[in-house]
Amino acid sequence: MAQAHHIAGQTYHGRRGGTNNAFRYSIDYVLIDAENTPDLPALFARNGRGVMSLHDSDHGGVPKCGTGAAWVRTLLADRGLDVAGRIELLAQPRMLGHVFNPVSFWLCYDRNDVLSVVIAEVSNTFGDRHSYLCHHDDLREITKADTITAQKAFHVSPFQDVAGSYTFRFDIQPERIGIWIDFSDGPTGLIATLTGAREPLTNASILKAIVRRPLGSRRVLALIHWQAIKLWWKNVRYRARPKPPVDDVSR
Repeated sequence: MAQAHHIAGQTYHGRRGGTNNAFRYSIDYVLIDAENTPDLPALFARNGRGVMSLHDSDHGGVPKCGTGAAWVRTLLADRGLDVAGRIELLAQPRMLGHVFNPVSFWLCYDRNDVLSVVIAEVSNTFGDRHSYLCHHDDLREITKADTITAQKAFHVSPFQDVAGSYTFRFDIQPERIGIWIDFSDGPTGLIATLTGAREPLTNASILKAIVRRPLGSRRVLALIHWQAIKLWWKNVRYRARPKPPVDDVSR
């Protein structure tokens, strides 16, 4: 049976060029087989109420109306990507019913259990969502040495233009995960990272997360707004929210 994992990790964001601003916070993610429900601890619920939970409606499609892994299967088929292995979801869980995921990741494996496609599912504080489809043209394995680029198409921060490009790097190991996203727009940019050890998801790990980060994603939202206040105080230009892109997925 598939095992769910808890990543009590670290996220780092640092701006390059222009106004300097950087921060590092601890954060909780879960990694779970999106189609085969594993043996879950009592404090964790799958599509139900729990101290910590993960809902299909929060992922894969329009926010709050997602269809989970079914959306991923349809997307892969529509794009002609023959990836027929397991699908894992790496996301921040609901904590006491509340959730906000700035970025979640669908990890798609082929029949030989090789990581071939990653979908970076990005949400902003305005309620919009856009996903970036990351893979090699020949669908070979995505390793920690590889980089995959995508043009920025989605408004994430009001302190950055919808311009430039992302460079993604993924290091998904049995014992830990590492994800690096390098945004570049001419001489300016930003590096964002998510790193942490993979541990079994247990009642003890959930209780530890509640003690260390009791507000869950509410804390994440508060920290996002705190960083926005700092950038405003530093006189970084504010950009009004543009209309979301017509296509909800790009490569």
